Amino acid sequence: MQITPYLFFPGNCDEAIAFYHQAVGAHLAFKMTWGDMPPEQSHHGCGSAGPLPAEKIMHAQLRIGDSELMMCDSPDATLAMTGCAIALSTVDREEGERWFANLAVGGDVMQPWEETFWANGFGMLTDKFGVAWMVSAVKTQAQG
Repeated sequence: MQITPYLFFPGNCDEAIAFYHQAVGAHLAFKMTWGDMPPEQSHHGCGSAGPLPAEKIMHAQLRIGDSELMMCDSPDATLAMTGCAIALSTVDREEGERWFANLAVGGDVMQPWEETFWANGFGMLTDKFGVAWMVSAVKTQAQG
């Protein structure tokens, strides 16, 4: 079993895909626009709201390391990104610090990047799209 976060954007999903590629090396595995939907399938499985303009993202899948992050431009603008955070971890302190700094560009830092008793580096932020992130450089058992 795998749990995969699914993020909803208010029309700027393409911008988020490019940002996450630059910030953390995310790779685009799949992308479908609203214009790719066959006319006979209009709205099927997409809720009660109508589709967005043809160039907007209906579904995208990013790979970040061994994990997936799914996302779309949502026709339902009431979906807010609150009450959760995406946790991103590495054993490489410099990599974690770089991810944190990249994700923080244009966003709000809630917990500055610093060493903690459980991690060689940890920080929390909300990126410029309103997505909360918890970035950590975990200590290995040998580091105790």
